[in-house]
Amino acid sequence: MTERETSHGMGQPQENKQGIAHLFAAGGYSVAGLRRALGESAFRHEVLFFLAALALFAWIGATLAEFLGLAVIFLLVFGMEAMNTAIEELVDRVSPEVSRTGKHAKDLGSFAVFCMLVAAGLYIAYVVLI
Repeated sequence: MTERETSHGMGQPQENKQGIAHLFAAGGYSVAGLRRALGESAFRHEVLFFLAALALFAWIGATLAEFLGLAVIFLLVFGMEAMNTAIEELVDRVSPEVSRTGKHAKDLGSFAVFCMLVAAGLYIAYVVLI
């Protein structure tokens, strides 16, 4: 059996779980993804940015709605960073040599994260300054 025929490249055939078993399996995959994301320095920097923003919001007395907005935008940042990491890993796996297409894919993923970070920064500035 080739790696493409196995689940997650781990040598185990993919199991199609149903019902509650599927829910628990999906949760396990999400936890594994979080662990993988924490291995990325960019992700850890974004977590620190979020914690600093939370502290700033607490210090200025932000409303519950403003805290909720901050949490939502940073969940989007974290999700985009995870997608960027996935793109980078897939490009490196499929095309280990340097290629123009691979570079474009990685650059676009990085740009998507940058856009989300700018949005987060603008939201923070809006709440703090308005």
